[in-house]
Amino acid sequence: MQEHRITSSQARGNEDNALDLTLRPKTLSEYIGQNKVKQNLEIFMAAAKKRNEPIEHVLLYGPPGLGKTTLAGVIANEMNVNIKVTSGPAIERAGDLAAILTNLEQHDILFIDEIHRLNKTIEEVLYPAMEDCALDLVVGKGPSARILKLDLPRFTLIGATTRISLLSSPLRDRFGAIYPLNFYEEDEIAQIINRSAQILSVQIEKTANTIIAQRARRTPRVANRLLKRVRDWADVKADGFVTEDVARAALEMLEVDALGLDQVDRKLLAAIIEKFQGGPVGLNTLAAATSEEMATIEDIYEPFLMQLGFLERTPRGRIATKRAYAHLGMQSNPRNDDLLFD
Repeated sequence: MQEHRITSSQARGNEDNALDLTLRPKTLSEYIGQNKVKQNLEIFMAAAKKRNEPIEHVLLYGPPGLGKTTLAGVIANEMNVNIKVTSGPAIERAGDLAAILTNLEQHDILFIDEIHRLNKTIEEVLYPAMEDCALDLVVGKGPSARILKLDLPRFTLIGATTRISLLSSPLRDRFGAIYPLNFYEEDEIAQIINRSAQILSVQIEKTANTIIAQRARRTPRVANRLLKRVRDWADVKADGFVTEDVARAALEMLEVDALGLDQVDRKLLAAIIEKFQGGPVGLNTLAAATSEEMATIEDIYEPFLMQLGFLERTPRGRIATKRAYAHLGMQSNPRNDDLLFD
């Protein structure tokens, strides 16, 4: 269900890809937010340029929708090199990876999204490529098999993952720079909406911008998607001008509340409160009760609910906090008050 949600931080196929390409910043100066990462990258890239070398391999991790793919493109533009884009699930065989690597040119960047989903066989091929710019291929089978060593141009691998804990230690250790991308501040999201509105030629009031930013779940991808939907509403209902009232009406129609929670978020919290007296409840049980996959709950729903302080993960299971009760307008269970957090 999450891929159909307006507030989902996951990319939604061609619709989001086209929007991302239109709005994606090209340089660090255009890239809003993640200031510590940008400061480190500026020094990192300046030093590499001074030595006329490719930058070291980079690993970017954090929740979906925060700009990992965009940042990889920014790095390529700043270094003035080509970037080849693929993903972990798309590389099924060692030959697939070999074909990509042998087509790289000097100092090119290879970007692998969802790198934690590479299988171990592919990783084994990747290790010498990252360390020695060499490709070891096994030719033939049985006693006649031999290893063919191919030299590769010096390249940079940029990996992106939403689940760094699933990355094997040998692969993680081969990255020279590892940067976490965090949720954005509300004022940064407002800046992103303002920039996107200018690119899309959307007339928007400052107060309307603020309303969208408050509901964007501190995630640029969600902010841009909400802006697009509000723009559609304004084109039909308000001659294309996004006022505060227009923004509120559009977001109410989309069932996105003042904190950015949608119907699915509220259903998840309500299930914990109503069916399990606020918790603790195990992830497997919660998934069964809500008809959602465990991975979807853990990776997509929970991070934002925890950011808001509505949900806590404990050794005994998930617990809805007093803030969650208050937001849903529910009375906390006195029996369970000692487990609830303020």
